[in-house]
Amino acid sequence: MSKLVVLEGIDGSGKSANFRRLCARLTEEKIPYHSIEFPRYDKESSALLRMYLNGAFGTKPEDVNAYTASTFFSVDRFASYREDWRKPYLQGKLILSDRYTTSNAVHQGAKLPPEELPEFFGWLADLEFEKMGLPRPDLVIYLEVDMELCLARLRRRHSREHSEGDIHEADRKYLERCLETARRASEYFGWTTIAGSGKSMRKIRKSLNGFWLWTADEARRPVRLALGGKGRYNRSVKRSAGIDLFDSERDLKYKEKPHGRSTRSV
Repeated sequence: MSKLVVLEGIDGSGKSANFRRLCARLTEEKIPYHSIEFPRYDKESSALLRMYLNGAFGTKPEDVNAYTASTFFSVDRFASYREDWRKPYLQGKLILSDRYTTSNAVHQGAKLPPEELPEFFGWLADLEFEKMGLPRPDLVIYLEVDMELCLARLRRRHSREHSEGDIHEADRKYLERCLETARRASEYFGWTTIAGSGKSMRKIRKSLNGFWLWTADEARRPVRLALGGKGRYNRSVKRSAGIDLFDSERDLKYKEKPHGRSTRSV
């Protein structure tokens, strides 16, 4: 009963900020989880993707075709799975991922005309989930933003970090194509789309409620996840159907409440 949950969004969507908030919330409510983030810029497996993003193979995203560039990121994910989260996943842990195969669908698919996207999406899924043996996500939450908000956030980030961004972030037309491609990918793969606004976190919690997980104790009972609103979580109470971690009025409809699993160490 492993669960892999992915937060996806183009650069400037607020994805990483919401990912950190979600991890902090799970930690606060004592729900074990294991978090992963892509790309892994500090690992050897990301060497080619770093060269690509830094412009070593061309100064425009289109200088490396969608299929070739996808393999750079796919190899990094394969190494991550084998080195980091394969064991907790196979043990039935809750895995939270900041980006995943989904990012290839969006950022590399943006290089292709719309009529070629179904073939590319199918190729990508076969490469990573079948050929490489990576787990398929149980839930993908895509944060959608308009281009102006995206660019404003990127400008603030670049000013804060004193950088100009990589070849993806520096190309507005490319980012616009990413937005359109993400909508098509969301429809093709069945992602959950959420507006990347100030209320994103509430909608993300709602999307996760109802997930069935294993308890982390020796009994390994199946329980259902329920994340309450701020300040509404409560004590842990054992019940015949599971473990009720968040006994609040808002969440009473979940009679078997949750517990997740082991994580990156929370």
